[in-house]
Amino acid sequence: MSTLKLLVVDDEPGIRSGAKRVLQDFSVGYPFMDEDFTFEILEAETGEKAIELIESTPIDIILLDNKLPGIDGIEVLEHIQNKNYDIGVMMITAYASLDLAVKATNYGAYNFAPKPFKPDELKTSVENITKHLYLKRMTRTMQEGGEDNRFQFLSVLSHELKSPINAIEGYLRMIKDKQLGDTIDDYMEMIDRSMERIKGMRSLISDLMDLTRIESGSKKRNLQKLDIADIAKTAIDSFEPMAQQQNIKIHLEGEENIYMNADKNELEIIFNNLVSNAVKYNKENGEVYVSLNKDDDKLTISVTDTGIGMSQDDIDLLFQDFVRLKNAKTQAVPGSGLGLSITKKMVDMYNGTINVDSEPDVGSKFIVNLPLA
Repeated sequence: MSTLKLLVVDDEPGIRSGAKRVLQDFSVGYPFMDEDFTFEILEAETGEKAIELIESTPIDIILLDNKLPGIDGIEVLEHIQNKNYDIGVMMITAYASLDLAVKATNYGAYNFAPKPFKPDELKTSVENITKHLYLKRMTRTMQEGGEDNRFQFLSVLSHELKSPINAIEGYLRMIKDKQLGDTIDDYMEMIDRSMERIKGMRSLISDLMDLTRIESGSKKRNLQKLDIADIAKTAIDSFEPMAQQQNIKIHLEGEENIYMNADKNELEIIFNNLVSNAVKYNKENGEVYVSLNKDDDKLTISVTDTGIGMSQDDIDLLFQDFVRLKNAKTQAVPGSGLGLSITKKMVDMYNGTINVDSEPDVGSKFIVNLPLA
C-alpha cells in the first residue's frame, strides 16, 4: 500500500480527533489504481501552523476549515496555489456560502464537506479526492513523458480494448439476427458472456497502465499457479463471435493440465494478441489451430492460421512498435501496430522466445516457448 499524508486544519479539537479516528484505518482502492492508499493523519489548529507544516512536509491532501484564528482557510488555499504545491484541498466548514465557494474554487479547492460530518460522508469525500489526485498526477506524468509516450499509451489502450468490444459486438449481431432462436432464453449464455467482457474492460485500462510500466521495471506482477488451457479457452471464447462472422473455426489442441507460475493478465495478453491476429488476417471459411504442449520444463504455444501469410521481409519487421504490414490484403484490417510488439515484451519477461513461420497466401504459425520453471 502507498501512504498519503492528510492534514486536518481546524481549530476545533473534536473535529481533528474525529477525522483522525475515522480515517486512520481507512483505505482507498479502485481498479485503475496501482494499489490501495492509506493515510497518515497530521493536524493543525491554525492557518499559520498549516503553512508551517506544508513548507516542511510533503502533504498530499488537506481538509481545511475556513474560519480559523489568525489567517483563514482561503488565505492558506491561496498560499498553496501561489506556491504551486501538488496538494488536493477540500474545504470543511459549517459556514459555506456562494462567495466562499467561488473563492475556494478559484484557488483550486476540489470540493466542500459540511461539518459536523458523518463518518461515511467523510470517507466518501476523501475517497473522491484521492482518486482525483491520483488521476491528476498520472496525467502529469504522461505529459512530462513526451508526445511519443502519450501516443503509445493511447494506442495500446485502444488496441487492447478492441478484443472485448469485438466479442460483445459479435454477440449483439447474433442476437439482432436471431441466429439462435426467438426468445431471450436462447441468448442468455451470450448475454452472460457479454457481461463478462464488460467486466474485463473495467480492468483492462489498469492492465494497460501496468504495461506501460513494464519497460521502466516498476510493474507489480501477481504470479500464481495457472492452468494454461483455461487461459487459452478464455482467449478463444473472446474471439469466437468475430470468427463466426467470417466462418472461421478455432480449434484448441494439445495437452490439458499444464500449469505455470505466471501473471494471468500477461498470459492473457499473449494469447489474445495471437488469436486475434490469426482471426483478423485469415480468409473466409478459414481455420485457426491453438496448440499447447509441454516438453520437460518448457511450454510451447503455437497458433496457426490459414490466412494471407507474409514474406520474410515482413516477418523481420513484425515485433517493432507501431509497425503494421500495409498491402492490398491488410489495408482493411484495423490495428495500431502494437499488438505483436506487446506480445514479445511479455514473452521476454519470462525469458521465452517467439518465432514465426509464414508463407504468403498459405498462412502463418506463431510459436511461443516459455520455461515452466
